[in-house]
Amino acid sequence: MSELHKFLFDGLPVRGMIVRLTDAWQEILARRASNTATGPYPPPVAELLGEMTAAATLMQSNIKFNGALILQIFGDGPVKVAVAEAKPDLSLRATAKVIGDLPADARLPDMVNVNNKGRCAITLDPKDKMPGATPYQGVVPLFGDDGEKLGKLSEVLQHYMLQSEQLDTTLVLAADDKVAAGLLIQRLPVKGEGNLEGTSEKDHDQANEDQIGLNEDYNRISILASSLTRDELLTLDIETILRRLFWEEKLLRFEPQAGPLGPHFACTCGRERVAQMIRGLGQEEAESILAERGDIEVGCDFCGKQYRFDAVDAAQIFRPPTDQIPGSPIVQ
Repeated sequence: MSELHKFLFDGLPVRGMIVRLTDAWQEILARRASNTATGPYPPPVAELLGEMTAAATLMQSNIKFNGALILQIFGDGPVKVAVAEAKPDLSLRATAKVIGDLPADARLPDMVNVNNKGRCAITLDPKDKMPGATPYQGVVPLFGDDGEKLGKLSEVLQHYMLQSEQLDTTLVLAADDKVAAGLLIQRLPVKGEGNLEGTSEKDHDQANEDQIGLNEDYNRISILASSLTRDELLTLDIETILRRLFWEEKLLRFEPQAGPLGPHFACTCGRERVAQMIRGLGQEEAESILAERGDIEVGCDFCGKQYRFDAVDAAQIFRPPTDQIPGSPIVQ
């Protein structure tokens, strides 16, 4: 069963969380494998997407935000885009578009950053945004301060957190065909009396930035977290991992989130949303597809569900609202 655990280090300005996705991750992979048009993900892509799904879960759980957190990696390699989405109820979905072959040992630069033009975008899409409002999005390159290619997703996201939040963050991520998991350790933001006295947001951000790399407690715990290996993260249960890493630290544990309240697969696609997409194509384009194929078929990249619209369905989509055919009261 997929699960998420949150904890604090008692008396220290450090928090942490660890996620282990099993059934939720296996559902994502199984749906992709059952898609006869695409087949399963190549192993390196599945590993990247699993790490992204674990990371999106951790990042969503680390903020107070009523909306979807969407993590995207895109660039100039054979993986054109990879997307993982996490919602406040920890419902998850993920997909990737792959063009071309990949070697079995392909790494992040080989997949999306061949010419160092890859990007990572994190979008916060509010559930109840005002009309005309656009989601917040932060974008960072897939290279470091000196232009060097970053070889791991964890390095990209740590760099993002340092730039956007001025917070030291340590991430350990891993995935295979059974488990996607992640450990996040983060220095808590500077707060306290200064904030209560009306410290400006600019001064608050500067205070956080001034602490980067200097907190000895965080640095010690970060070294412990970074010692966690890929195999350990994928094979050991959460209790064993926390005990091995932090047996000398006093942890304040929160109630684990698992089962219906834990991470789980869910897709928000639906026939009405697909109809809106077809409407966006325009009537002329829709009629052209119908003339060529006889129907319009759209498959959801996230869950694999297929939606078919024949000529009658398409006509209904483009019918003015006042001319809509009333629904029948008879349940069929």
